[in-house]
Formats: sequence, C-alpha cells, structure tokens
Amino acid sequence: MDHSTHHSGTAHDHTAHTGGHAHGGHAHGATWGTAVKATLHCLTGCAIGEILGMVIGTALMWGNVPTMALAITLAFVFGYSFTLFAVVRAGVSLKAAVKVALAADTVSIAVMELVDNGIIALTPGAMDAHLSDGLFWSALLGGFAVAFVITTPVNKWMIGRGKGHAVVHAYH
Repeated sequence: MDHSTHHSGTAHDHTAHTGGHAHGGHAHGATWGTAVKATLHCLTGCAIGEILGMVIGTALMWGNVPTMALAITLAFVFGYSFTLFAVVRAGVSLKAAVKVALAADTVSIAVMELVDNGIIALTPGAMDAHLSDGLFWSALLGGFAVAFVITTPVNKWMIGRGKGHAVVHAYH
C-alpha cells in the first residue's frame, strides 16, 4: 500500500471520507469541528421543535405524555427539515432529499431527544413546571447542553465512517 497519499502531517487524515472538502487545512471527515457543526445543526432543529411542542402542549393544557410526544415529533420534523431544505436547494429531488435527511439526521436526533427528554423526565418537578417557571427552562436547556455533549462524539464517529451528517456534505 502506498502511504504517501495519506501523509500530510495530521494523524487523522486516513479517516476522511471521500466527499473531499477541506476546512482550515484539515481533510473533511471525522474532525471535532465537523462533529460540533453537525451537532449544532441537529440541536437547532431539535430545540425549535421541542420548545414549540412544549408551548403548544402546555397552551392546550395537555398532559405530560402527549406534550412530550408532540415535542419529540416536532423535534424530528424540524431536525429533518433543516437538512431537507438545504439538500433540495442544492438541486436534489424531494424524494432523494428525504432519503439524505433520514440517513443524515435520524441517529443524531434520536440521541439528542433521548438524552434531553431523559434529563427533563429525571429532573424533579420539571415535568410539572409551567412555561413561566425557571425550572422548566433550566431543565430543558440543561438537557440540551448535556445532549449536545453526548451527541457530538456520536456524530464524530458516524461522520468518520461516511454516515450520518457526512452524507449531507456531498450536497454543499
């Protein structure tokens, strides 16, 4: 095997996928910067959907379970939609863009939602807190912070294997 094509002074170049972008002089692949960017993208969609779901469920005086179900559903909808719109703007058909969004974001959103909602459920009083309560917002935002820390290495691992958010980069 000819290793000369892999030598550029960084220890992680061999993990770069074949998408071939370069950011800051590093091969685009399983870098922490790429993982953080993908996770922030996921977090944005999840946060919008989840907060909207919590506000709607609370405003309609729904119970905890239907409110959380709506919030999680909307987190997936908004999480996928960010990727979907970006890929469609790049000229990909809607059917193909849906496949890209599902492949890119499903694991990331699922981990994000599992961790975030787990923290909310385990925070004493958070499930019964109202939108005007600091406990509601601190549990929600704290959950997102912990979810971000846990989801980033998951995204890094997936991107390094050409999966997850790595599939989106072919369309940027």
